[in-house]
Amino acid sequence: MKRRDLLKGAGLGLLTGALAPARAADLPSVHWRLASSFPKSLDTIYGAAEALAERVHKLTEGKFQIRAFAGGEIVPGLQVLDAVSQATVECGHTAGYYYVGKNMAFAFDTCLPFGLNARQQNSWMYAGGGLKLVNEFLKDYNVLTFPGGNTGAQMGGWFRKEIKSLADIKGLKMRIPGIGGQIMARLGVVPQTLAGGDIYPALERGAIDATEWVGPYDDEKLGFHKVAKHYYYPGWWEGGPQLSFFVNARKWQELPDVYKAAFEAAAAEANVKMLAEYDAKNPPALARLVKQGVKLRAFPQDIMVAARKAAFEIYEEEARRNPAFKRIYTEWKKFADASNQWFKVAEAAYANFLFYVK
Repeated sequence: MKRRDLLKGAGLGLLTGALAPARAADLPSVHWRLASSFPKSLDTIYGAAEALAERVHKLTEGKFQIRAFAGGEIVPGLQVLDAVSQATVECGHTAGYYYVGKNMAFAFDTCLPFGLNARQQNSWMYAGGGLKLVNEFLKDYNVLTFPGGNTGAQMGGWFRKEIKSLADIKGLKMRIPGIGGQIMARLGVVPQTLAGGDIYPALERGAIDATEWVGPYDDEKLGFHKVAKHYYYPGWWEGGPQLSFFVNARKWQELPDVYKAAFEAAAAEANVKMLAEYDAKNPPALARLVKQGVKLRAFPQDIMVAARKAAFEIYEEEARRNPAFKRIYTEWKKFADASNQWFKVAEAAYANFLFYVK
């Protein structure tokens, strides 16, 4: 069953229902290992891997089994790409932008700062040609990608002091990796890359002045509100960050077609489910944080404007020196510009009235 055929239809019920007539009794038993970049404590993100495994097991009557391992159990969280590429494991659950150090084009598999929101990312990947472009790029790494979740727009992070203008962030030490860190560096911030477990103690003792993570539900668990009371929004570097299931290309080709179809359907379901869960869990978590004295603050306008300018300067510079980035960026930007015009007319207009007019 081709991917295009799988993704047609009115809902996920059709995705899974299309597989119902297929019987696995005469098909081989297949056992895969999945390496996640995430700890089990991040239940919503890590849970996508478990959801994939459970659905694949059910769709194939137990013949295709995938066992998920948390970050660090097989390989460190930031080495999932290499593990899949080298067939140390058959598949992984990670974020493409973790690997921008190899090539900045990996960011398109997750998000670019001031880029697409979650709905736009899904639209671009599934229906706008993004999945084809990213998978062409990933051929050099012996990997295929399948959208595997989205957090929705993230928060801008926790600051020990109030930020009133662009001048206030100059010299600030902030845990913010990747392209977001590059942009912040151009604004005078000193970006730091720290693993999740190292952030709280660094913030507590003043080794860093600020940190970004995900959003209220996950941030509350890590306790950042106990040592930094200023919670900024929006996380303009992660407006709709997609998580991905990476699959070793050779191992994928060895699968029976019905197992491929089961995996694709399960990945698509996990992709939708993660965003739904975050949209349900973040509101009460944010309310709890505010009750504990957290101060919600919007980034000052001059920071937003300067950051966006720096972001697109970086993209244009990268496109001039990196053919792989340019190939995807050219099509991504066309899609983003057209999509933004539509969302401005419909979605933004509706949201602005619904949320702000009393």
